Amino acid sequence: MNDIMFTQQQAQLDTLSKGATIEQVLEFFDSLEAVPIASMIGSWRGSGIATGHPLDGMLESFNWYGKRFRSTEEVDPLVFTKKDGTLFAINPAMLPIGMVNNPPSIANTNAASLLFKLGSTALQTKEPAARLRMTEYRGVLSATMIYDRLPINDVFRMVTPDVVIGAMDIRGNDQPFMFILKRDLNTHVN
Repeated sequence: MNDIMFTQQQAQLDTLSKGATIEQVLEFFDSLEAVPIASMIGSWRGSGIATGHPLDGMLESFNWYGKRFRSTEEVDPLVFTKKDGTLFAINPAMLPIGMVNNPPSIANTNAASLLFKLGSTALQTKEPAARLRMTEYRGVLSATMIYDRLPINDVFRMVTPDVVIGAMDIRGNDQPFMFILKRDLNTHVN
């Protein structure tokens, strides 16, 4: 791919990130190239794309940083920021993901955000909680983060070499949660 194509794709993503329908975002997702596993290694800052999914805005309200891919076997799927700016990974298996599939979602409330902040110490882990593999999703074989203990796969497509769009495919949810990851060159993977 060339720089002009990456610039066009980034501009389209910027437009979609302001809010779009799931159909618009998936059409863009489907137009993108696969992501090789090796290119995912490192730290990535995340942000959601508002499509009407129950998770829209929830992770950001919990001070979501993004994801860390230490290796193909050691992935921190949910990394958050403390008040002092330090990063910490949590064990996503401890989160009540089932709340997301039961509208109206109580997961995306101020009370849930407060409970998360109060209980985040208990959720912290230094152990990896996911792996990277190539899987086929929507007809394309691409890098996929597979959660160890949850029925969730995050499938990635390349916008630029340092920006990917992810589709969080959650069993029992009719549509994926869509998000953006931007490579953070200033954060070292521990």
